[in-house]
Amino acid sequence: MTEAPVTGPACPTPPIALKDGPISGRFAARRVEVSAATTARLEAACAGVTTEAATLAESSRDWWPLAMTWALEGQVGSLASVVCRPSTADEVGAVAAICNEDSIPLTVAAGRSGVVGGSIPLHGGVVLDMCGITGIVDVDDRSLVARVRAGTFGDHFEHDLRTTYGLTAGHWPQSMTLATVGGWLACRGAGQLSTRYGKIEDIVCGLDVVLANGSRVATGGHPRQAAGPDLNQLFVGSEGTLGVIVEAQLKLHPAPTHERRGAWGFASFSDGLDACRRILRRGGTPAVLRLYDEIESDRNYHTGDALNVVVALDEGDEPIVEGSWAVVEDECSDAERLGDDLVEHWLGKRNDVSQLEVLITGGLVVDTMEISAPWGRLDRIYADTVAAISAIEGVLAVSAHQSHAYVDGACLYFTFAGKPQPDTKDAFYRSIWDAGTRAVLAAGGSLSHHHGVGLNRSGYMAEALGSSFGVLNAVKAALDPNGILNPGKLGLPDPFGEVVVP
Repeated sequence: MTEAPVTGPACPTPPIALKDGPISGRFAARRVEVSAATTARLEAACAGVTTEAATLAESSRDWWPLAMTWALEGQVGSLASVVCRPSTADEVGAVAAICNEDSIPLTVAAGRSGVVGGSIPLHGGVVLDMCGITGIVDVDDRSLVARVRAGTFGDHFEHDLRTTYGLTAGHWPQSMTLATVGGWLACRGAGQLSTRYGKIEDIVCGLDVVLANGSRVATGGHPRQAAGPDLNQLFVGSEGTLGVIVEAQLKLHPAPTHERRGAWGFASFSDGLDACRRILRRGGTPAVLRLYDEIESDRNYHTGDALNVVVALDEGDEPIVEGSWAVVEDECSDAERLGDDLVEHWLGKRNDVSQLEVLITGGLVVDTMEISAPWGRLDRIYADTVAAISAIEGVLAVSAHQSHAYVDGACLYFTFAGKPQPDTKDAFYRSIWDAGTRAVLAAGGSLSHHHGVGLNRSGYMAEALGSSFGVLNAVKAALDPNGILNPGKLGLPDPFGEVVVP
């Protein structure tokens, strides 16, 4: 069973070392400086304010793999002018109000574990570091709901739930020690156990949000209600562009007491997808149901080049787990049964992100692209996207796995690597993303499943959302009329000047 995690440092982990020496910004974007007078107002409103160069550099980046290549050259996307580190929601409101009054861009950040450039302060201004707003506020064991502050790191949250209350949130992303609760919500994240527990938008039941003008609003807080639209979902996935999440109410479950695990090999990726579909169709909800194509099966489990591996694990109350597991075994009965050591191997490696730095320092361009689609479109999306990325000159490898499965569809998670000439890395990277994204959208897939949009996918938002993109623009204009909140993200209009993203 998944157990209470070993806790990490409860602070941001740099993705890669910045080259020694002065750090510069890569984007040719209009920069908004923060005057001495505004800085003084911020210092009066927030206990932690700094303009120290090293802090500005580290606070201006995240785990975007393309930006990790810039770090080797002593660059970040853009540099903040000031970093504010509030310790209360009131301080968040005060900082937002000052930035709004003085038209200063305000970029919200915390663990900075995002991989799409969402934490980059595109126009300088203020970075709002939320890592000081931490801790569980309250746990209602009878209702199975926790109130938790947004800057709480995921591993500490889950550890406290398990050891103090005997409960779990069930949300366990690969970035468990790198990300915060607020980051989960802002980017509409998914944990590796989402088939059992749901994505973060299924887990949240209430929010406390600071708006651009510094005012606060509370949303949700009920198990169900019919009082207009669900305003929780207005802010979940908004990536800091509509408001700053300072606290959340999240649904909980009793810590699991029973577990089943297994692995199977299928002759084709399509066969594996169909088995996963049938499991969900029949009501099976194993916490983990992952399918790897032949390349990734061999890379991860050394199975040769002829098997597509399904790794499954379930946890919870014994009768529920046993009923669901019977469906899993039945639908995989025609496949080759593999050893449970494959599941153990996955558990041991699932949060390991160390190879990313090794590959990038070795001169490779690497990244992942995760999307979702209905079951009926996944076969075509897999084939078309692998073919489109493979056709880019310089690509060395492209592969995929199915990482999160639901009744109506699943997430495909593509991985690619290539080695272009050093001075063509940005263009090479963009050509791969263009080819892969166009293939996915043309075949009816979504733009993102759980990594979000940030800067990297911002140029595709209007196409991906179609006619509803205008609604998002209208909401942005209503809640943030001066456009100070995380400008340049989600493809929204940028009052500080449009920027071409590499």
